[in-house]
Amino acid sequence: MAEDTKRTGSLYGGAAEPCAVVLFGASGDLAKRKVIPAMFDLANHNSLGSRYVIVGFARTPMSDENFRATAGDAAKTMSEIGPVDPKQWDAFASALYYLSGDYSDPQAYEQLAKRLIQLEADKKLGGNRLFYLSTPPEVYPHIVEQLGRAGLARPSSPNSWVRIIIEKPFGRDLATAKELNKTVLDVFEEKQVYRIDHYLGKDTVQNLLVLRFSNGIFEPLWNRNYVDCVQITAAETLGVERRGGFYETTGALRDMIQSHVLQLTSLVAVEPPASFDATSVQNEKLKVLQSIRPFNLEMVAQSVVRGQYAPGQLDGKHLPGYREEPGVSQTSRTETFVAACLLIDNWRWAGVPFYLRTGKRLATRSTEIMIQFKCAPHIVFRDRAIEPNRLILNIQPEEGISVSFGAKRPGTEMRIGNVNMNFSYKEGFGEASRSAYATLVNDCLRGDATLFDRGDNVEAAWSLVDPILDVWSAAKSAKVPEYPTGSWGPRESDLLLERDGRRWLNP
Repeated sequence: MAEDTKRTGSLYGGAAEPCAVVLFGASGDLAKRKVIPAMFDLANHNSLGSRYVIVGFARTPMSDENFRATAGDAAKTMSEIGPVDPKQWDAFASALYYLSGDYSDPQAYEQLAKRLIQLEADKKLGGNRLFYLSTPPEVYPHIVEQLGRAGLARPSSPNSWVRIIIEKPFGRDLATAKELNKTVLDVFEEKQVYRIDHYLGKDTVQNLLVLRFSNGIFEPLWNRNYVDCVQITAAETLGVERRGGFYETTGALRDMIQSHVLQLTSLVAVEPPASFDATSVQNEKLKVLQSIRPFNLEMVAQSVVRGQYAPGQLDGKHLPGYREEPGVSQTSRTETFVAACLLIDNWRWAGVPFYLRTGKRLATRSTEIMIQFKCAPHIVFRDRAIEPNRLILNIQPEEGISVSFGAKRPGTEMRIGNVNMNFSYKEGFGEASRSAYATLVNDCLRGDATLFDRGDNVEAAWSLVDPILDVWSAAKSAKVPEYPTGSWGPRESDLLLERDGRRWLNP
């Protein structure tokens, strides 16, 4: 790619070594909508590799030229990075190749191996390979096993590397997660495996660690002595769209709580790592998950709420309920909303409730973390309503941080108002933005696993979620509360906090 078509590499971690990327599921929605645009963004920032090729692999028969054309059409319409410059795309597309085959066919992997050897020799890539699994989860074991049988899972020389990125969901319960971990680790070493959660690539999520551990004004307050509660909200306005059949077998607990929301929880609650490297950070995150009080039947009944969206109005449109969506049973009990109260039984967080919620067809699209602090021990202004201080981290759609505190309103009377100090990433650092997927792919190419999940962390998260799934599965006659589209969930979610004398802070 010509130098005058490139932007600076400052947004990402710099160029990786020359490499070949094999994108399994290359004809699918995720690859076109997220992964390929992310790699295009990296290439334009000099952060994909000094030399590279991207080989798409999928069942759909296609030529290299057709793959380049369809990938280009998708990138131009779906890319998170804004308008696509035709010259930049043409330079990037010249490195795209395609191979069709069945994921379980050994001969397809023999062809893949030959194609890689040829491309690596032509482009002088040195044998570095990244396999990206952007396929349905049920295909993961087949791809991993075939890569092992074809001899593609190990580096070809002492100076080269082989890594694999595996998309969520990593299993659908603890048993299947353990089984998948065993399958993967029979073929790859743990240090080669990068289990991706794109939430962790967002600047505000990463900035949570910076906010805590590089600022003396926050870390001393980040404990049970000063924090009243923590609220984590991951709200979507979209319904299940055309994915009703998939969602019927998944639900919000598996889709969001087990992965994204527990990831955010562990980062909020984590102890200071010995250093900012993958092993130290992942060790501390694991300790948090292991410290969360396990759920039993009584705790599920008292501390976990599920719901299902009903018809309603959103942005002036009347939208159907979940049971009216294509592919969804009219008697479905699948949850599209979950709220839960977690307790972390360790020295720092004992007695501080963590309230989590996620849902579809809620009032607005927003993901945020809210730290609510305890009120001052001696309220001088007893006869005046005073809001508690809050620290809010906005993760999407607009990344930023907000701090609220009480201040006297203008005038002769002592009137107190709640005011906010707001920091916006866009205003603070300009219009430059980066894709969460691009951030994580670049980290993987550079061998930095800090923002990825380790096998034991995945299993620890499933250990927390499994008992809830078991209780819901056993309670076959229990009614799943409905909530109107465009609301903030079922009434039971509000009661979860009201019984503790608290309320949700809606974005």
